[in-house]
Amino acid sequence: MPGVALIGTQWGDEGKGKITDLLCEEMDVVVRCTGGDNAGHTLVVGGETYKLRIVPSGILYPHALPVVGNGVVVNPRVLLEELDGLESRGVDTSRLRISGNAHLVMPYHLEIDKVTERFLGRNQLGTTKKGIGPCYADKVSRTGIRIQDLFDRKIFEQKVEIALWDKNQLLAKVYSRLGIEPAAVVEEYLGYAARLEPLLADTSLVVDEALRDGKGVLLEGAQGTFLDLDHGTYPYVTSSNPVASGMCTGAGIGPLALGRIIGITKAYTTRVGAGPFPTELFDEDGETLGRVGAEFGTVTGRKRRCGWFDSVLVRYAARVNSLTSIALTKLDVLGAFETVKVCVGYDLDGTTLTEVPFNQSEFHHVTPIYEELAGWGTDISAARSFDDLPAAARSYVEFVEDRTGVEVGIVSVGADRSQTLFR
Repeated sequence: MPGVALIGTQWGDEGKGKITDLLCEEMDVVVRCTGGDNAGHTLVVGGETYKLRIVPSGILYPHALPVVGNGVVVNPRVLLEELDGLESRGVDTSRLRISGNAHLVMPYHLEIDKVTERFLGRNQLGTTKKGIGPCYADKVSRTGIRIQDLFDRKIFEQKVEIALWDKNQLLAKVYSRLGIEPAAVVEEYLGYAARLEPLLADTSLVVDEALRDGKGVLLEGAQGTFLDLDHGTYPYVTSSNPVASGMCTGAGIGPLALGRIIGITKAYTTRVGAGPFPTELFDEDGETLGRVGAEFGTVTGRKRRCGWFDSVLVRYAARVNSLTSIALTKLDVLGAFETVKVCVGYDLDGTTLTEVPFNQSEFHHVTPIYEELAGWGTDISAARSFDDLPAAARSYVEFVEDRTGVEVGIVSVGADRSQTLFR
């Protein structure tokens, strides 16, 4: 079986956790490829709710091997707390495998993230302040520290001292903050080494061998296409590449390993943090979407901004990810409306755009062009097949297909696994 990738097509929070849960039963390996503990998935398994941050969803399925790939950045304290929490609930975490090439989120990354956002004031990017951006910055500048460095004390000490020589000057001279003591960082992090060592593996090889053996491999997406460092609404993005190609890099496999690329797409649009959002609603409709959809971030708890479905965005996501199908989530939320709207284009100073403008300044100034559709104004959460849906709901799904150019293979009408319609 070729690999399957789950991709967020909007600004994250599309409901990837539920779709991951549905597919995990047929998968032998589940890989987290990008991001860190700034992303989260909420899963309901066996009637219990789990909120995962770094650990792949495969941890909840005894038959599946959960893998943290080289593209992830790991705060070891957060990871071990998450594993302890899972163990306390009876989950066996000894199966987890982590790439030794994954980079470590260090205490100075957290501090720099916090003071930088505070310094930016009203121009803040809206980061989660988890140190993710500074960690990836060090990775790119080749001053990062990888998990494998924990197992050579001399090298680890040298790398921490070199990093803090630079970081402490930044903290003291630019932000008037106290410096961080290298020895304290070394001792704290070396204390994590013993628990991490049994979990380390050449995860690229592990995933490749599974694929060659015909096993099911799922690349579990984090964040979304428009938070991608290259393809998102820069600079209001994350610090990695959560698109399909970036996930291959983060898992250590080539693109031909993927046979299906499923775009997880909310039936409306949300985003957390700052940045442009053409279809954002500031009226009662926006409040209704947030209330009915329980729109709060899994990791941060922040209230999500809400707006109508933007087909221009999702069509772009389909292009840069080579989507093979869409899983449309939270269609039930739109049952609160008698009419619904879909953005089918943008107006820019009198000019109609049918694609996302590559110029960021233009994207900040576009206004949505809507097509209004009949709503169904009723609860559809009891539907168990596509034909059970009201005609208007079926038409909405078909309209999404037509405007995005991608078939909708899965429709979710509630949080429970049974509230999933396969077409």
